[in-house]
Amino acid sequence: MNPGGLLSGRGAAPQRVSRTLLALTAIADLLFPALEGEGRGERPALDARLCGGFWRAVQEGLTDGDCLCRKRARYLLKRAVEVSDQLRVDCACPQDIGNEPSLFWWSVEKHDKLLQFWENYILIMEALEGNQIHVIKPVLPKLNSLYEYAVSEKDCWLFHPSWHMCIYKRMFENENKTLTKKGVIQFLDLYETKHLPNSPGFSEFIIGPLMDALSESSLYGRSPGQLIGACPPLGMKLQKFLSTYLTLLPEEEKSSFLLKFIQKMTSRHWCAVPILFLSMALACIPSCKALGTEGLHVLRDVLQCTMITHQILLRGAAQCFLLQTAMHLTDVETVSLLEISSFLMSLRPEESLSRGTVLWMEVCNWLCTHDRCFKKTINCHVEHQERSSLSVYVCTLVEDYLKTPASKRENCFMPDWFEAKLVATMIVLAADVEEMKNKYSEKRNIERVELKAFLHPLLAVLLKLGTNAYIPTLKTDKSLQLLLKLLQTCSLKQATPQDDGVLNFVSNSILTAAESILKFVLRRLTTSELNTVSDLDRCNLYLALLSELVNLCSKAGWKKGPFVCSFVSSLINASIQNLQETGNEQEPKVGEQIQKVVSMASITMICKIIDQKPELQLESLHVVETLKSFISSFQLNQVLKKPSCIEETNSLFEESTSAQGWGKIVASYVHDQWVCLCFNLNKYNTFIPLSNDGTQELSSTIQRQIRMLQSALEALTLLPSDQVLPVFHCMKVLVPKLLGSSESLCINAFDLAWKVVSSLSNTQLIFWSNLKGFVQFVFDTEVLAVAASSKGRAYSKIKEIILKLVEMSTARTGVFNTVLSYCCQSWLFPTSDHTSALENPFSNAGNYSELITEACVFGTIFRRDQRLIQDVHTFVENLGDECAANVVTESTNRDDHYVRVCAIKFLCLLDGSNTLHKMFMEDLVTKLLDKDELVSKSRTRYYVNSLQHRIKNRLWQTLLVIFPKLDQNFLAGTLDKIFQTGFGNNQASIKYLIEWIIILILHRYPQFLGKFWNCFCYGEDKLKTSICTFLSVLSHFDIILENISEQKPVLKKALLVVLQWCFNHNFSVRLYALVALKKIWGMCKALCVEEFEVLTPVIESSLHQVENMHCAGNARKNWQRIQDHFFFATFHPLKDYSLETIFYTLPRLSELIEDEWIPLCKFTRYTDISLPAAFHWFHSRTELLNLKSSDWSQQDMGSGLVAMDNQSEWTDVQKKIIPWKDSSADLDLDLVFQDRAAKLGKSNSRLIVVASLIDKPTNLGGLCRTSEIFGASALVVGSLHYINDKQFQYLSVSAEQWLPLVEVKPSQLVDYLQQKKTEGYTIIGVEQTAKSSDLTDYCFPEKSLLLLGNEHEGIPANLIQHLDVCVEIPQQGIIRSLNVHVSGALLIWEYTRQQLIKQNQLK
Repeated sequence: MNPGGLLSGRGAAPQRVSRTLLALTAIADLLFPALEGEGRGERPALDARLCGGFWRAVQEGLTDGDCLCRKRARYLLKRAVEVSDQLRVDCACPQDIGNEPSLFWWSVEKHDKLLQFWENYILIMEALEGNQIHVIKPVLPKLNSLYEYAVSEKDCWLFHPSWHMCIYKRMFENENKTLTKKGVIQFLDLYETKHLPNSPGFSEFIIGPLMDALSESSLYGRSPGQLIGACPPLGMKLQKFLSTYLTLLPEEEKSSFLLKFIQKMTSRHWCAVPILFLSMALACIPSCKALGTEGLHVLRDVLQCTMITHQILLRGAAQCFLLQTAMHLTDVETVSLLEISSFLMSLRPEESLSRGTVLWMEVCNWLCTHDRCFKKTINCHVEHQERSSLSVYVCTLVEDYLKTPASKRENCFMPDWFEAKLVATMIVLAADVEEMKNKYSEKRNIERVELKAFLHPLLAVLLKLGTNAYIPTLKTDKSLQLLLKLLQTCSLKQATPQDDGVLNFVSNSILTAAESILKFVLRRLTTSELNTVSDLDRCNLYLALLSELVNLCSKAGWKKGPFVCSFVSSLINASIQNLQETGNEQEPKVGEQIQKVVSMASITMICKIIDQKPELQLESLHVVETLKSFISSFQLNQVLKKPSCIEETNSLFEESTSAQGWGKIVASYVHDQWVCLCFNLNKYNTFIPLSNDGTQELSSTIQRQIRMLQSALEALTLLPSDQVLPVFHCMKVLVPKLLGSSESLCINAFDLAWKVVSSLSNTQLIFWSNLKGFVQFVFDTEVLAVAASSKGRAYSKIKEIILKLVEMSTARTGVFNTVLSYCCQSWLFPTSDHTSALENPFSNAGNYSELITEACVFGTIFRRDQRLIQDVHTFVENLGDECAANVVTESTNRDDHYVRVCAIKFLCLLDGSNTLHKMFMEDLVTKLLDKDELVSKSRTRYYVNSLQHRIKNRLWQTLLVIFPKLDQNFLAGTLDKIFQTGFGNNQASIKYLIEWIIILILHRYPQFLGKFWNCFCYGEDKLKTSICTFLSVLSHFDIILENISEQKPVLKKALLVVLQWCFNHNFSVRLYALVALKKIWGMCKALCVEEFEVLTPVIESSLHQVENMHCAGNARKNWQRIQDHFFFATFHPLKDYSLETIFYTLPRLSELIEDEWIPLCKFTRYTDISLPAAFHWFHSRTELLNLKSSDWSQQDMGSGLVAMDNQSEWTDVQKKIIPWKDSSADLDLDLVFQDRAAKLGKSNSRLIVVASLIDKPTNLGGLCRTSEIFGASALVVGSLHYINDKQFQYLSVSAEQWLPLVEVKPSQLVDYLQQKKTEGYTIIGVEQTAKSSDLTDYCFPEKSLLLLGNEHEGIPANLIQHLDVCVEIPQQGIIRSLNVHVSGALLIWEYTRQQLIKQNQLK
């Protein structure tokens, strides 16, 4: 039945659900059967509990986005449960289709179990209305108990599972992401911890609300205490859940579920992190035949989604996992090799599927294993039964690819690259499969029959290219495209060519056709055959192929050398001749302009080949001199005028020669000019030859250089950002030569170049190449040296750029890394041209030392989302070579930690005996100490892990690395500053570093001990906050004594110093002094010094007392803890001196935030600067590395360590007493209370608080706490079972142990109130009535009983007549009710206040 016709089927619109619930709430009294005593007149008897539409509306309301709608749904649910509870009659809503239970049912037999289930359910739904996790968290354990009621012993659902889904949906959509994450993880745990029956609703819920929640990146953060680079908890849970759920799912449902799951991954824009972990979870599903052709198509769509993110490593890893998913889950009998190959084309070889990786071998193995299982295609020839399916498919693929119809060349456009990429990839895969089979069969003579068959059709075309001018253009294009892709796919990043049989066979085969190909390319590039816009794509193809062929020839022992030299000479001559020709400049023809672009591009490629392949010795050719002269003479930034005449036959040309299209062509033309000029400047470094007198010619050369630099500035304004790199490279050569004579022009160059770089987003790939070019030009060693020598405007401008780059790096992770890496390498390992220009490039380090200073204190300061990306990056990197993305993607070293790693490795390579190095280190130490002083004086809050704390920690870590390289003279002047820092207010991690440095200095130079002893002579005011630092140094006095010959006097001095602090009034100071005393006295006894025997009784008794007499309280615990602390028990200042201890172990043990831990692997992974093999201080000792962070927290303030002896120091500390659980629970309640009250000095109050009508544990817990604090004589509750509720205990904080609780059920209240009246109590109701008294006017009798009403209904009418008076709280606002706990607390306080005034008056 449908009550009132209000309800419709499933999936009603939210607005309609809201209106429906509004109407149902309004007629709620009519929706259910009448209870006993209720009169309904002659209205029809309805029962909404039997209507499926009613319950679907309630469920939709419970998860609605509107809080009022949810409240109405909860109200209707409560009314239905209440009616069922009171009627106690069996009922059931009709079942939906399937074997699942009814949406609602009631059974008299299971009455208690049903009531408990629904009460817990409603409680959870109400708690979820809050957004504070600490309020919701105590209720969540009840969610697990719901499943105990919901599943029968026969593993069947007793309650419809959709009710559970409502709870999770509310959690997933909560504004508090912590609650969302908790809900998601709890749901994923279900199938691991609970054996739940299958339900179609679960699958729908997973694909719907669960996946919507999983799209939130913030859920994938590390849990507290989890190491950086570990898989986040949600990632691990997701893997286990999907594997378990798929295993339990019926076979016939697996395919449908997985297909919908993967489709969901394409239904929205997913960020890099969620798509990565979802892909990883899919890859971990056990192999099964679940996906067919449609599944492959959907996976391909997901691969397209991964390309959206700019996080290259993450999207590459996601591609790897999705490919593994396809191999594990595809039913190979339902898909063809054509469909497999099309799917593989969605993967980027530069990010995932690249030859030589583990993933590539997995694909080869998968193809080999399932070779005979793939669905046959019509195209494949069936007569080759003896050959593998893959081999037949690839042969057919190559033949079909090269079968091209003849077409008119002038209307033929370049074919798409997709098909060439597909064919090339499948050829190489099939060749590697053949290689794998041969390896397993252990054949000695490998003929590679299949690879030869694959290449035969291609070679047949290539061999004819040089001689047959009538081959269709489309065929030549496709064959050359395939050749280029084949060479690129074959290449291996990690293996040597000699070890790669497939690559060698392909290379040797192609070399047979090299002359034919080069003849064809030469003809096409030089005979005006390329004369349309579409031909520019062909030009790029030919030039890319030329580079690959020259590379092949150089590796093959230069057998084709003479022909290549002839080719290069002919191409240079023809290109120069074409560029020098002048046509009709007023009305240029399309063909002429296009040919000029082709010729300039050809010369550019030749310049690159000469530069990158010096072993070919092409520069010895006579024509190269002609090329040099031509480049020196051509006009820079020369543009090509847009042709005015457009051929009617070429419709595409009109679009391509639009302003924007022709602009790109011109930009490419200008770009190539600068590439050629850069080749000339770098390769030959000449401008115009000087004559013998030279003066005039020198002036002319400078003027030419100035014009070049001016042209470079013009080019930066003309060219788009992706074309300016060669201009930067030219400026790198020009600026050092002009900085002295044309400083203003060079500064303009700096400004304009910075404007280009800073305008780019770091998500654009060109940003990083342009930044690198900018850094190489501005921070060139010669530029820096010339600017520093004059200390002029250029020097200031470079310093300004340094500050701008540091500022930019705070928002763009990786910027500082690029700058610092280049500078450190060029200063330490200068190239030959740098050394000729400078006497010593390292002098730049001293002139620009702020770069290293800033690097030493640089750290992770990015936002939470950026930190998440860094964590996931580290996780993927930790997967190693098993994840192909780590192998094929270029390591960017953009982690913020790498800035400090680079700086520290740079400092490790410095030599104290080198004068320049020594001066630089001394200057750096001075600047770091000054920076420490400046940070310490700043007004920013200084707390644990604050930015101020982290900067100081990084600073002292750097100082610890440098100090062993400093000499005695410098330390003599610096030591006082170090000691002064010991007197400061420092956090624990910094104290350890300062103490360590002092120990190392005194160990190496014991002559400084006099200065150290002076530190103990300051006044009490200065020492009380810092003496522990110097006492900690004495606890390692054995290290300091190692280089002292006469140890007895020094020991005596140390003993006398320590003894005076053993009797200090401050407990923490005494602890540190006793630790030092124990160490020093042990050394004295070992030396058997007679003059110390007088002190033996005093010292031995002191140590004996501290060991044995502190038998109770915190004193003994603290003594044991400080002795076990790593700094005193395990740490060895000399043996533990290592990079790992300084940057990883010590920060971890001193509880510094994890962002500050730099693991040793980052020092080894960062290869831009390598430490010598003899470098020995890398690792921490195992004993220290295995320790966990200690609970002893060393503080600066002497009063902040442990429990103090002086009680006055507790005056401003918050103290909350949580008393011990009462052990005399069986005694009479009144006697126990009196005993407690006597102990606390409380008087027996005569106030009774009656809360029997209150049923929420939270309100009762708060009232219990309030009543106990204000000394009420008793709290009356409806049931003593409430005190066992965790919510009650959470709010009462054990007040129930100190306050008498009396149980009076609501039905017994009338009798209880009558009894109290006879005892002389005034019954006071907290209620608003017509005759109620104002709280501010009412005078409470001594014997008062407060009756509090129910949270929703107040005090029932039948009890109001038993009240002596009603008191109401005056209100000023619009809302006319307070929370019952708050109301009770106000009246309890007012009663207490009045009684206290009366007592004071009596006194």
